[in-house]
Formats: sequence, structure tokens, C-alpha cells
Amino acid sequence: MPPILKYTLITFMTLSMLAGCKKLVSISDPVDRITTAQAFTSNDLAIAAMNGVYNSIMYNGNPAGYVPAYAGLSSDEMLVLTTTTRDPISSNHLFVIPNNGSPTDKLWPWAYNVIYTANAVIEGIAGSGSAQLTDSVRKQLTAEAKCVRAYFYFYLTNFYGDIPLLLTTDYNTNILASRTQQTQVYQQILKDLKDAQNDLPADYSFTAGHRTRINKWAATALLARIYLYTKNYNDAATAATAVIGNTGLFRLETDLDSVFLIGSQEAIWQLNQMINIYIVNSTPEGFIFLPQNGTVNTGPVSYIISSQLLNAFEPGDQRKQQWIDSSVFDYFGNGTPGTYYFPYKYKIGGFNQVVGGAAIEYSMALRLAEQYLIRAEAEANGAPGGAAAAIADLNVIRHRAGVPDLPDNLSQTDLTAAIAKERQTELFCEGAHRWFDLKRTGQAHAVLSAIPYKQPWAGDYQLVYPIPIKDMQLDRNLTQNQGY
Repeated sequence: MPPILKYTLITFMTLSMLAGCKKLVSISDPVDRITTAQAFTSNDLAIAAMNGVYNSIMYNGNPAGYVPAYAGLSSDEMLVLTTTTRDPISSNHLFVIPNNGSPTDKLWPWAYNVIYTANAVIEGIAGSGSAQLTDSVRKQLTAEAKCVRAYFYFYLTNFYGDIPLLLTTDYNTNILASRTQQTQVYQQILKDLKDAQNDLPADYSFTAGHRTRINKWAATALLARIYLYTKNYNDAATAATAVIGNTGLFRLETDLDSVFLIGSQEAIWQLNQMINIYIVNSTPEGFIFLPQNGTVNTGPVSYIISSQLLNAFEPGDQRKQQWIDSSVFDYFGNGTPGTYYFPYKYKIGGFNQVVGGAAIEYSMALRLAEQYLIRAEAEANGAPGGAAAAIADLNVIRHRAGVPDLPDNLSQTDLTAAIAKERQTELFCEGAHRWFDLKRTGQAHAVLSAIPYKQPWAGDYQLVYPIPIKDMQLDRNLTQNQGY
């Protein structure tokens, strides 16, 4: 069985029972295995199974951090601090070693494992005839599982291009799966999100106010993103406006250091690192990006901010001041300490994390600032409101960052550049935004091939990652991306 399919339903249900039926925020310890039939015989057990889907996102915590890490290296945001001559990801010189794979292979099995657990919930609920599993719970949990599936297919197709579209747990179907064109993957993503939207709660009461489960607004926010990526600008603006207009739930945090905290009013969907499973109270991003020991300004870091990103900020931009920090240490051991900049959106990392300690921040999956940027780009490309509305939306984000408003007479070329720049400085090292933006707007070659540390440019085939070789060996219908 290939790595993407090796997680049996028994294993899945063991994981699902990490979630206490009544504890949707504080996840209980694992209990014994249960069978598929048992899993969907009541509301409580079905909720526990869906909790297992969320747990599978963070169960092996670091892959969640590798999304912004790998994307940041592949784009122009970060480099790996290394004594070797070339890092294959940040130099865009990825390779595949026979029987060993590629440095980026971690993302593929992690994402497909989450998709498998989501498919198991969808199928389990559909196949359950239990009267103890009520119609409202059936609808809500199925909708949540479809949204999780859509979210992970979005990332898979943007990292790998055409990918297997697996909508079942059936081994005989999945073992022979070939790659599906990205346009069809997007069609399925949109179908899942639109199917789910009306069956989800419109608040966060299901998780006692924590924003750690998908609700109607998370589905709507993700729809806005997908519409933008597929150039459906009118619907992108409409979906983003629906989220932005819900001022009773969402607002931009005025303090940048509050954006990623538990309880952030900017959060639409956050990922709970679940102390009982993840052991420590750092987020995956905090653990990967921040110093591992010492202090925040003297401990060693592995991922450093590029000069391209540092130079993108305007003078006085508070995002640079509060979301980037530096550490001075002697990485090369030659007696000459260097100053290295690193992402500091999350404040808890290896140097100050506490085993079993209370979390103060969650990983951000969707947040309000992105919705303003989505709507601005949609308006600049023909959605109602036009350039004037786009500039107004950009200025909302800029005002929070402490930089001057844009003039109201920008040309179309300057407006397009302003949107790209604002996305770069607002969403950096977060959710793969910059990497995906460069590719979807056709700017990747021009921007990346000119960077000195990416020379010589290996070729545009590096704009998608190689398919893991272990999966290709086990699925005869699975082919490699061109160039690898």
C-alpha cells in the first residue's frame, strides 16, 4: 500500500478517539480502538471521529510548519542557514534520489493522510443508519470534512500541480489513481465548499468560542481564495465581502502582536496544536522559525529572512518591526557572530516552549486581512467598486501597518504592483501565499530567476515539486512532474 494510503481506518479511528466527545477544544488522551461501525452510531462518536480529522492535521506537528517554510524557501522570502554550498529548496535546485526521494516529500503523505481521514468521516456518516446520529450533526460534520478536504487539495495542487483526486477510502480505487488536471481539482474544491457552506454553523459556539473548527465563515473565506485563484473576480469579491461585513465576529486587530493569539478577532480558522498530542505549547511555525535555545535574540535559527523580503517593507512599517526579529550568534563557529533575521509572527518557539504548557497562540489557517487583499485584487480586476475600492481596501491594511495611504490615482500597472507588494508584506512566511502568488500571477520566473542565490536557474519545472518516488513505485498510474 503506498504511503498516501497506508493509514487504515483502524489507525484513523485510534487517532479520532484522541478527541473527547464533549471536549472540542481541550482534546482528551487516547482510548482504545473502535470499529468503523461503532464510530458513527451516535452524535458523540461521530463528533469524536471528526475531531480525529482535525487531530490528523497537527498530530505530526512539524509538517504544518513545513508549508510556510518550504514555500518561503522556494519563493523569495527565506534561505536556509547552512554550511553547505547550496540548499536545494531555496536555490530552486530540487532533486530526486532513487529510493530516497526529495527534500519536499514530507508534505505529500501528510496532506493525503488528512484527506483520507476526511473521506472516512464522509463515508462513515453516509453509511450509518443509526437513529442516534441526528440529521443536523450528519450535515455539519460532513460539511466540515468536505472543507478540510478542499483545504488540503488546494495546497497539494499548488505545490505539486496535477495530483490524484481521491474521494474515497477504497483501496482498490486509490491504488490505481492517476493524476487529475488542476482545473478539475479546483472544480472539486469548489463543489465541496459550496456543498458545505449552508450546513455549517455561523458562529464558534461549537468550540466554546475558540476558532479551531471550520464554520460557515471559514468555508466562505476559503471560497473567496479559490475564486481569486480561478479568476472568478466577482464571486471572489462577494465572498470576501460577506466575511468582512460580519463585524460582529471579525475585525482587524489593532495590535499586530495580537493577530495570531488565541482569541484573535482577526482569526477565521486556527489550528490547535493540542498539548496532549503535540506535547509542547509552541505552534509548528514557532518551533521551526524561532531560535531553538538560548534567548530570542541570541539563540540559533535555521531559516533566515531574505534581503528581498526585508527590502520590500516601507520605512516605518510596523509589520517589519513586530513580525520580524533578529538573533546574533556565531553560526559558523569562526568567532565572528552574525545578525540573522527570522519570522516572528509567532512568539513561542523552541527557546521558550513549555512541555504541557498552556498555548497562547494557534496556527493561523485563515484570517481577515487576507479577505481585504482578496477583495482588493478582485476589484482591481473588474469586480464592482473598481480601482477606487481596491485602493481603499489596501489602505485599510496599510493603516494598520502604520504606513501612508496609497494615492487615489494609481495606474492599473501601479495598482497591480501595490496589491502584490501588500500581499508580500502582510502574508509573508504564512500559508505559502508568496510562493503561490508568484506562480498564479505569472511573475515567478521573472522574480526568482534573477535572485543571485538561485543561480543558475534550473528551469521553470522547479515551480512544482516532484511527486514522491515511493508513491510512484507503488502506483503504476502515477507519473512524475516534468523535469525530475
